[in-house]
Amino acid sequence: MKNCLLIIFLFATVSSGAQSYAGITGKPDTSYSMYSAWTGTKKSNPEATQVTEPAAGTYREEKNIVYASTGKRALQLDIFRPVKQSAVKKPAIMIIHGGGWRTGNRTQHHTLAKYLAGMGYTCFTPEYRLSTEALFPAAVYDLKAAVRWVKEHAKEYGIDSSRICAAGFSAGGELAAFLGATGNMPLFEGNSSSNTGTNVHAVIDIDGILSFTHPESGEGDDSKRTSAATYWFGYPRKGNEKLWETGSALSYAGPYTPPTLFLNSSVDRMHAGREDFIAILNQYHIYSELHSFLGAPHAFCLFEPWFTPTLKYIDAFLQKIFP
Repeated sequence: MKNCLLIIFLFATVSSGAQSYAGITGKPDTSYSMYSAWTGTKKSNPEATQVTEPAAGTYREEKNIVYASTGKRALQLDIFRPVKQSAVKKPAIMIIHGGGWRTGNRTQHHTLAKYLAGMGYTCFTPEYRLSTEALFPAAVYDLKAAVRWVKEHAKEYGIDSSRICAAGFSAGGELAAFLGATGNMPLFEGNSSSNTGTNVHAVIDIDGILSFTHPESGEGDDSKRTSAATYWFGYPRKGNEKLWETGSALSYAGPYTPPTLFLNSSVDRMHAGREDFIAILNQYHIYSELHSFLGAPHAFCLFEPWFTPTLKYIDAFLQKIFP
């Protein structure tokens, strides 16, 4: 399996001409932020309101912890966990931010992490290299390193290393699904010498696509401007479909894919490949759950009236998967 995938990857790369590094600027892209998400959401959905921060003292936090290094680049994560220590080991949730693999940052889901910590979960919000800094599969390598770090520090944080969930929104949802489908797959493990596995035990995909090449996907349309995925892969979609398939979670869904919760807006292209993915899970009798928010914008999970039900769906799903 590893050799087959490697051949596909190399064939796509070699057959497509030179890879473009035009998107690597070395500077953070701040075009997608909570402010821009809020202004866009408020314009399309006037009923939207800001989420109230949880009360102080309902969670503990630790910030700017280095979980891995690549060259001189230190990768950091933030931790939000329950106030009270418990003899019972807790599930962990790694929450991956969105932003088209190019923008956004790990503070995007701090509020969600704080609420989940108050409910008894230990949450990690890692940064990862975006396409302004490195191309696919660098982000995957980074996030798998984050999974290793969480497992290797499980005792320190009272975590049950057999109950780890990868969650994410938008590009983060795509990456969470990709982690779930490629756990311990050598092609995507990077250069780590660690023996710690990178498999996760549940996935929460919030409006993240499952396939870059699916007919429902809007990625790859570079007619007006370079698409986010084109920047991330360094190749246009046309003529490089095999490479784009190599970067799609749908390509690896199978008997070892963990139970998955899908939370979706009404923007159809943001869940491209979802039905095919669910069909594969059903084939192997793997539990999945789907909740769609009628009329909701893409950034629904960041604001009310969608944030609270999103939180409840996440908790109910994990209570079922990690009883």
